[in-house]
Amino acid sequence: MSISLIKKMKEQIIEIIKSSLLKAYESNLLPQIELPEQIFIEVPKEKANGDFSTNIAMQLARAAKMPPRQIADYIVSNSDVDGTHIKEIKTAGAGFINFYLDREWIYEVFPVIVQEGENYGKSNYAKGQKVMVEFVSANPTGPLHMGNARGGALGDCIAAVLEAVGCDVTREFYVNDAGNQIELLGQSLEARYIQLLKGEDAVIFPEKGYQGEDIIEHMKAFIAINGDKYIESPSDERKKVFAEYALKKNLDRIKNGLSSYGVEFDVWFSEKTLYDGGQVKETIDLIAKNGHTYEKEGAIWFKAGDFGLDKDDVLVRANGIPTYFAADIAYHRNKFLVRKFDRVINLWGADHHGHVARMKAGISACGINSEKLDVVLFQLVRLLRNGEVARMSKRKGTVISVEDLIEEVGRDVARFFFNNKQAETHLDFDLDLAVSQSNENPVFYVQYAHARICSIIRILEEEGIKVPKVSEINTALLSATEEVELARKLADLPEEIIIAARDLEPSRLTRYVVELASLFHSFYNVHRIKGEKEDILKARLVLIDCVRIVIRNVLGMLKISTPEKM
Repeated sequence: MSISLIKKMKEQIIEIIKSSLLKAYESNLLPQIELPEQIFIEVPKEKANGDFSTNIAMQLARAAKMPPRQIADYIVSNSDVDGTHIKEIKTAGAGFINFYLDREWIYEVFPVIVQEGENYGKSNYAKGQKVMVEFVSANPTGPLHMGNARGGALGDCIAAVLEAVGCDVTREFYVNDAGNQIELLGQSLEARYIQLLKGEDAVIFPEKGYQGEDIIEHMKAFIAINGDKYIESPSDERKKVFAEYALKKNLDRIKNGLSSYGVEFDVWFSEKTLYDGGQVKETIDLIAKNGHTYEKEGAIWFKAGDFGLDKDDVLVRANGIPTYFAADIAYHRNKFLVRKFDRVINLWGADHHGHVARMKAGISACGINSEKLDVVLFQLVRLLRNGEVARMSKRKGTVISVEDLIEEVGRDVARFFFNNKQAETHLDFDLDLAVSQSNENPVFYVQYAHARICSIIRILEEEGIKVPKVSEINTALLSATEEVELARKLADLPEEIIIAARDLEPSRLTRYVVELASLFHSFYNVHRIKGEKEDILKARLVLIDCVRIVIRNVLGMLKISTPEKM
């Protein structure tokens, strides 16, 4: 993969700065001082401030014992830009240095895009890093809900951007098939089984049991196959059989629902295996060996205070049963010490905020660097219809499920909308907007840009005009503001993906592709392609074909389709 054009220009500017500082030292204009580890080169928000900017003079001011503005002036006056695309360098404000480039540097992106095709935007930024992304991990006692849907889209797209920067990524679903919730599931199923066979008054339904219709449906289906075979069986045996039956059905439904949503997991990790394989006990013993436990009232406690936390937690109850917290630490120990992941990323609902510090403390107690664990917290989703909160499924009369949502708005819209805002922000999902074919619908807006470009290329090919090679066009003809801005946006993609991966923020890419589509629509509303002079037509054909490739690449990363006709 080639280096990104933006990165290439930043590195060139850094070399110019270093060379300029060396000249200033040799001329005794500046004292010999050590450069910072990183020289920051930014893209200014205001176009008037150039194409790139640096605050290096401010970074050096204290060590040089000079005003930043004076240092900046020395850097500018000693800069050699011969043979580069830099037209002008200016000092601004208290000591910023702004770099103004000619247009031609932007058009170097065309051959890169054409040559790399579907790989354009990818890089080796994090090559070789073994990363696990664990997400959704819905309780298998019931159907997927909107929180699972948002977590699914976010997690899958975070995994995708990490893959795009060279990481070896594993997508994992943690199956909570042990503990209290499974015991409660068995009790709920047993009660419904008896009620269906003997009447509702035959047994009292558990006070904290699962009330969903799916529990009744499971037992109706079970009875249709097995009849009253288990009516006289011991309760523990019945509950075990019923729970295993329902768990398989629920997991199959979850897998099918996620698959229809475009989410495929590499690993479905069973919590039960941690107990069966002795890993929960091993983990508790390891924490105790490291001196981070104590006994109190028959229970084993975790010394959370050893890691700066206020409240200690129980690892093993007085009855000898480990807590969910102990199992969760064992699970993370398995990720790091058994399966040897370099980095682990969990996606949790915002209500798990308080659990983040506890988990980091738990793995620290196992001798694991807690900085290797990242937790992305995402906020709730509110579905809106006609401006009001939509709570009920039209078909089932229950909370809207992921399957209901995809059936109503489609996979493309669901994935795009759930990635359209930063994870930590609340999301209002407008169902009316989601199904509308208008420019206000960002998915339609982007897909229409792609389809429009495909249509232009198709019509011209029917007339015998094909997209030319980049070497055959005169890029100097692409001088209009709309053309320059469009090309500039194309050059941004590799850096956008790197930042999205670094910050675990895939919403950067949905915003990027909407902005790219907007720039294309603005260009197309002002400039013709068909009917223009041949040299201009060819240059613009290459430009829009590169836009097509980039839109396809970004939407493909998000697992959103790119229709060629709409």
